[in-house]
Amino acid sequence: MIYIKNEEQIDGIRKACHLTADMFNELIPKIHAGMSTKDIDNLFKNYIVGHGGKPAWAREDFPGAVCISVNNEVIHGIPSKKRIVKDGDLVSLDVGIDLNGYISDTTHSLLIGNAKPEVRKLQKVTAECLDAAIKACVVGNRISDISNAVYNIATANGYGVVYDYCGHGVGLDVHEDPSVPNCPSRGANPRIVPGMVLAIEPMINIGTADVETAADGWTVLTADGSISCHEEHTVAVFEDHTEVLTDLDYNGQSVLK
Repeated sequence: MIYIKNEEQIDGIRKACHLTADMFNELIPKIHAGMSTKDIDNLFKNYIVGHGGKPAWAREDFPGAVCISVNNEVIHGIPSKKRIVKDGDLVSLDVGIDLNGYISDTTHSLLIGNAKPEVRKLQKVTAECLDAAIKACVVGNRISDISNAVYNIATANGYGVVYDYCGHGVGLDVHEDPSVPNCPSRGANPRIVPGMVLAIEPMINIGTADVETAADGWTVLTADGSISCHEEHTVAVFEDHTEVLTDLDYNGQSVLK
C-alpha cells in the first residue's frame, strides 16, 4: 500500500529532512582518515539525540545510528571500532532521523583524501544518476522512469547497477511502498502522483552488479570486490514540482549556511 501524504505529514517529514541536512553540513568536515567508523557513528548519534531526534534505523534493529559502508561495501555497513577510515577510501553514510514520528533518509558518499581517479569518477557518475532520477520523478511519470534514468547513465559508463536493493517510499516509516528500483524491473510500476514521498538511492558498482551479504548478516558487499558508491535523497512530489527534502542547501535556508 502506497501512503499518500497530506500537507501536515509532508511538513513533519520536511522538518526531519532539514535536520538531517543540517547534520551533514556540520559533520562532514569533521570526518577524516584515522577515524573508526564507530567514531563517525558516535558523531551522528550524538547530533541526532542532541537535537531531539532518534536514529531511524533503530526501528529495524540496525546496530548503529549510521550505515557506514566503505569501498566494496555497498550498503548496511555496521559501525566498528576496528574499521579505520584510510586515505583514498570512499565512505558512504546512510542516515535517517526519526523526528516526532516522521522519518528522513539520505546518503552521501565521501572521498577521503587522495582517492583514485576511477573512484572520483564513480562518485561523480552516481551523483549524476541521482540527479537524473529526481528529474524523472514528476507527476504523470511512472516509477520505471526513475529506474531508467539511473540505469541508462550508469551502464553508459560501464558500471554495474545493484538490482537486489532499491529505493522506496518513506516518511511515516523507514521502508514503505512503492519499491523504486535502479534498473528495469518487471515489478509494480505505479504512476507518480502528488503526495508521494520517496527515497531515491542509486547504488552503483565499478564492476559487477551482483552483491552478497557478509557474515554479520547486515553488510552488503560487491560480489567481485569492486568499489561501490551510494547516493540518496528523500523527495516529496507535488502537482507542479518535486522537492528534494534532504538537499544540503534547502533553498538556502540552512542555519549552517
